[in-house]
Amino acid sequence: MSDKKRALIAMSGGVDSSVAVHLMQKAGYDCVGATMRLYEAQPNEGKAVKDAEAVARHFGIPFHAYDYRDDFKDEVICRFINTYIEGGTPNPCVECNRYMKFDKLFERAKILGCDYIVTGHYARIEEQAGKFVLKKALDETKDQRYVLYFMT
Repeated sequence: MSDKKRALIAMSGGVDSSVAVHLMQKAGYDCVGATMRLYEAQPNEGKAVKDAEAVARHFGIPFHAYDYRDDFKDEVICRFINTYIEGGTPNPCVECNRYMKFDKLFERAKILGCDYIVTGHYARIEEQAGKFVLKKALDETKDQRYVLYFMT
């Protein structure tokens, strides 16, 4: 195995995750691409997986597509329905990130021997007094702190 740090890149096949691969490789990381199947096939789902795989192939990195449809139903869809029934205002995108994307990617990163998980989300972090603080993205029109706020 290489002495390089290894990064699991959450890939959608879009520009942001593709740039994430490029930047991590440029910084000297050994990268592995991954995408998650989260719901029953939609017309574009197969295309997104194929696009992510094509990007991984372009960059010469291994690629994995993981099927988490059952987990997504349990952790996001059912949670959404129950919260709504109880009179709450569910936010399925945040719940998906909290209970699916980051948890499941963290599990896969450990299995694949990755040191980091990288996404294409727009935000910044800054270390202050030994803790990391989530900061607004430089481009405020693309700020995505709301997706990451729950992370420690």
